[in-house]
Amino acid sequence: MTAFDHALESVLTLSHDEQDALLETVRKRRIEERRREIAENGREAIRAFHAGELREEPFEELLERLHSSLDSAETPVKEMI
Repeated sequence: MTAFDHALESVLTLSHDEQDALLETVRKRRIEERRREIAENGREAIRAFHAGELREEPFEELLERLHSSLDSAETPVKEMI
């Protein structure tokens, strides 16, 4: 049995109210985790800016690259810096 299967089986033993509370708790924790990731990305971008690791480019070109990267989800945002 996988960890996911074990967790699912455990959740199914909870009451509906407990399951709802668990789902809400997990949702909030995931939101907080994502906020921490975004803050870390921001700190890294500021560090790179102060270290002179970023290059200037016209806004239109930056926007074009951003749109292209969203179209091909294979390009990580970090590679755009």
